[in-house]
Amino acid sequence: MSTHTKEVLQVRPIFDFELMLGLLSEKRLGGRVLEEMADTWERWLPKLHAIKLETGKGRYLALWLDTDVEEEVDAERAKSAEYGYRLSALAQTMIQCAVYQLLPEVEEAGCAPAPQPTALLCDALEAEGLDYQEETHSILPKYSVLTPYPFRGACDICYLRKECPKANGQGGGITSFELGGHTN
Repeated sequence: MSTHTKEVLQVRPIFDFELMLGLLSEKRLGGRVLEEMADTWERWLPKLHAIKLETGKGRYLALWLDTDVEEEVDAERAKSAEYGYRLSALAQTMIQCAVYQLLPEVEEAGCAPAPQPTALLCDALEAEGLDYQEETHSILPKYSVLTPYPFRGACDICYLRKECPKANGQGGGITSFELGGHTN
């Protein structure tokens, strides 16, 4: 039984085209593609959720897109790998922009640290319909993020610090990330 509190947070991130280009490793996208991405962004905004969880031992921000976004990305990827990849980058961009809106310090730090998965935290996530994945130290749905709230530090407090290439000085070439422990 979970003994946590939650607060639904209002979030409406602005589409950061430059961030998405970086995730795609592209320099430009055509006007039609950009219009499609902007339309999809607006369509997905109501599917974006943000909550602050308090467990008594910690406070956390959980952000996620509904699973039908993941299903849409997967269906489009099956038809066109390129378009599916762009939609995946768009979903990742939306999550990142939402984190930056609620925790601006994360953008400057370059990372939203992963919290230690305590039993209280895992119970709270389960009660909210979010599934903590022990093997990947992530939550499902796929397009999601979980981080301490408010911001208290980056690599120095990250549960994944020992395994992270960025924290170990190897992150110079990393321009993308995958949420939820899945790979493209």
